[in-house]
Amino acid sequence: MRKLTSIICATALLLSLTACAQNKPKENNEMKKTLVAYFSATGTTKRAAEKLAKEKNADLFEIVPAQPYTAADLDWRDKESRSTLEMKDKSSRPAVSSKLENLANYDTVWIGFPVWWYTAPTIVNTFIESCDFSGKVLCVFATSGGSGVEGSAADLKKAYPHYRWGESKLLN
Repeated sequence: MRKLTSIICATALLLSLTACAQNKPKENNEMKKTLVAYFSATGTTKRAAEKLAKEKNADLFEIVPAQPYTAADLDWRDKESRSTLEMKDKSSRPAVSSKLENLANYDTVWIGFPVWWYTAPTIVNTFIESCDFSGKVLCVFATSGGSGVEGSAADLKKAYPHYRWGESKLLN
């Protein structure tokens, strides 16, 4: 009888340890979380990014241009404005003032921006090219007064096909 009780106890212990091991989160994903990185020229995209970060329980990172944009720089009607010239030159890569640290902590990165000339501002390319997003899911959100996000997202996917792309949202 004593032998049978010992076998039953050992079996119960083994089953409970197995169940606990199956419920343990994967070590590589325990600390992983979501990041919302955004470029905002006038504050509209910043407000959308803050709402998205709250909804996703995500950290925020602002893509800040090394040379801030003035109202004159953003005048899309002026063919010589900074934003117009940058968007005409697809190889333009405006400098950013800070680098994203601790990218390894994130498994999903939302990248947000205002839609300029039906696509992402070239400073977004500067940001993407300054990081290695391998193994991460990149999602896009945009703000716009009249354009959708689909063209912008398609352009980024085409420019960076080696990354894994997730959903895209227009957040006005």
